[in-house]
Amino acid sequence: MTRPTAVHHHADVAAHPARVADRPRSDLEIARAAPLKPIAEVATDRLGLTADDLIPYGRHKAKLDLDRVADLASAPRGRLVLVTAITPTPAGEGKTTTTVGLGDGLNAIGKRAAVCLREPSLGPCFGMKGGATGGGRAQVAPIDEINLHFTGDFHAVTSAHNLLSALLDNSLHWGNPLDIDTRRVTWKRVADMNDRALRHIVAGLGGPAQGVPREDGFDITVASEVMAILCLSTGLDDLQRRLGDIIVGRARDGRPVRARDVGADGAMACLLRDAMAPNLVQSLEHNPAFIHGGPFANIAHGCNSVLATRTASALADVTVTEAGFGADLGAEKFLHIKCRQSGLRPDAAVLVATVRALKMHGGVGKDALGIPDPQAVRAGGANLARHVGNMQRFGLPLVVALNRFSGDTEAEVAAVRALCDTAGVPLVVADHWASGGGGAVALAEAVDALTQEPTPEPRFLYEESLPLAEKIEAVATGLYGAAGVVIEPKVLRQLQEFEALGYGRLPVCIAKTQYSFSADPSAKGAPDGHMLPVREVRLAAGAGFVVAVCGDIMTMPGLPRQPAALRMHLNTAGHVDGF
Repeated sequence: MTRPTAVHHHADVAAHPARVADRPRSDLEIARAAPLKPIAEVATDRLGLTADDLIPYGRHKAKLDLDRVADLASAPRGRLVLVTAITPTPAGEGKTTTTVGLGDGLNAIGKRAAVCLREPSLGPCFGMKGGATGGGRAQVAPIDEINLHFTGDFHAVTSAHNLLSALLDNSLHWGNPLDIDTRRVTWKRVADMNDRALRHIVAGLGGPAQGVPREDGFDITVASEVMAILCLSTGLDDLQRRLGDIIVGRARDGRPVRARDVGADGAMACLLRDAMAPNLVQSLEHNPAFIHGGPFANIAHGCNSVLATRTASALADVTVTEAGFGADLGAEKFLHIKCRQSGLRPDAAVLVATVRALKMHGGVGKDALGIPDPQAVRAGGANLARHVGNMQRFGLPLVVALNRFSGDTEAEVAAVRALCDTAGVPLVVADHWASGGGGAVALAEAVDALTQEPTPEPRFLYEESLPLAEKIEAVATGLYGAAGVVIEPKVLRQLQEFEALGYGRLPVCIAKTQYSFSADPSAKGAPDGHMLPVREVRLAAGAGFVVAVCGDIMTMPGLPRQPAALRMHLNTAGHVDGF
């Protein structure tokens, strides 16, 4: 999830109370100063729930009882709005901030609105990004609890995933009754932390009592197929079925070995039972926010849980949800994976952009972003134009939200408006970071108007019957501007094996850098004519998609030279500082 930096100078910050002495307050300071309501009060006043519908986790966060969630499964649904963005840059786009601000803005104009977000991963929180709960006055809270352990969902996913790893190795240790080929085990372990040293390891060293030596490795928890299953399952029965379908490797005769073959599916479901219940918190304006699940959009499908989205849609007139990173990643996977599996359909989409990010796509370095440069905005507008065109290809009613910073000049904003006019899409300038829902009223009104029209059926880029390799190519050429894909013969054979096993109708989940339409993170703007290199494919049979790993993308990230963890500490009051 991308958000503006903690000290985000918006147009009206100077006149805004969000200041300490002569400096703007950080996101954490703003959030900590905001009084929160008991979560039961938010649930009752804003969603019509009762205390019996909630499982409290302290005063300000709760899970919804799964029986109540099941009761809502057949209820009429309100309108669904998808928030996505241009290609991320270090300048920040503020997609989560805009999602929260839009939810507050819709409530401000009299709509019963809720937002649906993903849970932050500890890896990015302590790595490059820091916290991930929005920014300024458009945040969800309690910020430190959400960013850290929250309600324990990620720990449950990590434990369930690694239980399967342990049972797999235990089967190998006790005579290998399933005749598993240790050279063809595909199931890695996971940890919810950026740790490059764990990408490739050897397990089972130390003699016969320590297990069977074999190559192994770790992914980050959000890349786990278990995380994807949690987010795509429609209930506990569906959860256990999908867990059992996980393929962990091959036997010596070539047949797939599944989680249920090693007896893991039941115990994994037990670990995930409580994690299946959607989490409810609030914005700083006391509006409901469901935060559940956390797959990354650059290496997984990048959307919050189906259960949370369905539940919010049954309780609210309008549900605002985000999909991770740029529209080429999160929005594409939201439509091809989440919507196709769940039957959910967005009524409208919001594409978030900033002047600063467009200038970076136009060739401006981070240190020069404060210098007015409408020409760089126009040059970087190629990125915006391609994302607009891509969303229009899906047939979604669309509005561009310009998340405004204080340094944005009128000439630069006019350049963005001209770009949107050329693309045939409305632009709304929003100041929700500094003014909360009041700064997003115009955006809320524009979105409300879009959703009054009959809901269109989204158009997909490929039919389910298309071969897997051609699905990858359809996304690469249709959305990324690629001339084609490069798939090595051994990888192509794997795709053909997946098809022979009956998985040819699955959608593809392309794992690539979030910083470019190409596989080269340095290629800003809207590169075209490039080739998308597919170096590896993974079958996520339980989740219901095939992952295509492209370029140098890693499913276990590393820490940057100066990780966010270095600035985090407990202050004298025992509160977390440094997000």
